Amino acid sequence: MSRRGRRILDEVKQREVLAILSMGCSQGMAAKYVGCSPATIRREAARDAKFAKKLREAKGNAELGLVKNIRKAANKEQYWRAAAWALERMFPEKYARRGPDVITAEQLAQVLAQLAERIIEQVPIDAYRKNIVKAVESLARNFGQTIREEEAADDSD
Repeated sequence: MSRRGRRILDEVKQREVLAILSMGCSQGMAAKYVGCSPATIRREAARDAKFAKKLREAKGNAELGLVKNIRKAANKEQYWRAAAWALERMFPEKYARRGPDVITAEQLAQVLAQLAERIIEQVPIDAYRKNIVKAVESLARNFGQTIREEEAADDSD
């Protein structure tokens, strides 16, 4: 049989991949276990919609199971760290640890607002002032849009 016609992921290996993913392991680990590359799993999923659906379900079920376990632990007072961990990851803008040199989106918005105020105070020509303030406002809007896009991408993973 030619290499092109050979199926690397037969039904048995597909079931093994799905079982490994449903436990919460990575696709890379599943690929290594069945003796293929992660790209092979992606290609098989692209060719086989049924397998692709099962992959999504296996990954989703693993995630739900892990979140359920964290939530169950977080409900017990002695495991408060589970609640803290979940908050850090679910709401990083509020609860994630930050280094001393990191600023939040809210802090950046405040800095940009103060910058706009200084521009209004210092730039004497109205037309120049308006153009500079518009540019600063555009930066602030674009920054906010970028943050929302990153959050949406995180949610879809």
